Amino acid sequence: MTTAPLRPDSPYHSYVYAYPHKTAYRPLPGRPPLRELWAGEAQQALSLYLHIPFCEVRCGFCNLFTRIGSPEGLTTAYLDALERQAMAVRAALDDGARFALAAFGGGTPTYLTAGELERLCDIAERRMGADLRAIPLSVEASPATATADRLEVLAARGTTRLSLGVQSFDDAEARSAVRPQKRAEVEAALGRIRAAGFPVLNIDLIYGIDGQTEASWLRSLDTALAWQPEELYLYPLYVRPLTGLARRGEQESRSAWDARRLALYRAGRDHLLAHGYQQVSMRMFRRSASPQAGASEYACQTDGMVGLGCGARSYTSRLHYSFDYAVNATQVRGIIDDYVATEDFHRAEVGHWMDGTEPRRRHLVQSLLQAEGMPLADYRARFGGSPAEDFPAELAEFAERGWLAEGDAAVLRLSPEGLAHSDAVGPMLFSPGVRALMAAYEAK
Repeated sequence: MTTAPLRPDSPYHSYVYAYPHKTAYRPLPGRPPLRELWAGEAQQALSLYLHIPFCEVRCGFCNLFTRIGSPEGLTTAYLDALERQAMAVRAALDDGARFALAAFGGGTPTYLTAGELERLCDIAERRMGADLRAIPLSVEASPATATADRLEVLAARGTTRLSLGVQSFDDAEARSAVRPQKRAEVEAALGRIRAAGFPVLNIDLIYGIDGQTEASWLRSLDTALAWQPEELYLYPLYVRPLTGLARRGEQESRSAWDARRLALYRAGRDHLLAHGYQQVSMRMFRRSASPQAGASEYACQTDGMVGLGCGARSYTSRLHYSFDYAVNATQVRGIIDDYVATEDFHRAEVGHWMDGTEPRRRHLVQSLLQAEGMPLADYRARFGGSPAEDFPAELAEFAERGWLAEGDAAVLRLSPEGLAHSDAVGPMLFSPGVRALMAAYEAK
């Protein structure tokens, strides 16, 4: 069951937000019917994710599946297709299927107008049966689109968590990251968000931007802290193929950039811990005084994920599936156009079967990368055996590097240094098959 461990030369090998990554997905022979895929699956606490693939601008670091702008009528046509898909997916689920949490992501969901956001909520509620006012609902926004009318709709429809992509409060750093925004505009958006009364405000920040120093990084953190956000996400900057920053070329050596990012991570982590925040993962920090502290609002890795939209993933225990994936603007437009033109959404198109050791690897990845670690009893109850029996080479490598915490025989947990290297730990647990598929994927 083991693989020869990778020896990444960087702490920043890959952000593992899902396993396997979409670049391991392939067209599914026979396009299996959704009703067959969901038959027998636990459906009493499903997650619902609605994807809006539009943004007002593409940031220099962005490799998400998103289109910049939309011609007249496209957002309406997209919501029409989303509604057709919702009806097909709901028909594939059991009559008693229930949703425990929901999220709107993108792209930028608040790219939609207030009226379109109302319709998006209606699709989630009336077509899918999710009671948005009774379950946690997380929505992503950008400063420019966090307008009062949009926020009013989201608050009224039950949004419990509003996540704002800020990245930096320093105007020069924002320009360097090819993110056209001004600090005054960001703070105005934060004022509107706080006035709307969402229980949880999350602010996303990025470290490792060209020209960013520890002093400027800490100033951004202090500016964010002044708003007392319930959550903060600290992301290391990545430069991926086909992005604006990739076209700009390298600004410093990889080793120097790695060292700078790691130093900035440690400075940011320590700063937040000193200001009353708890570390949930390498990226996520939650304010200890928050009424939401300790509550998980949204887990994109949960079994039983129902994704709607051309960039959304769905998870059953046996198959992860979605639609085609791209970053290049022309390719993205083509995939969105194909989605909008689709009438029959009753089958899965592209995905990865979770057979063999894949469920164990996925469970280990999603658990080990959390600061609280993984109770070994939970793993044994689910799979039999133990991680040490199933993945001895990988865990030996982590121990040798000092990435595993000691002293608690009941929990497998990363040490603080291991948590800092989460973006190396995750990829080292990928299966040989997934690695091969990812390596063979041609970026488009």
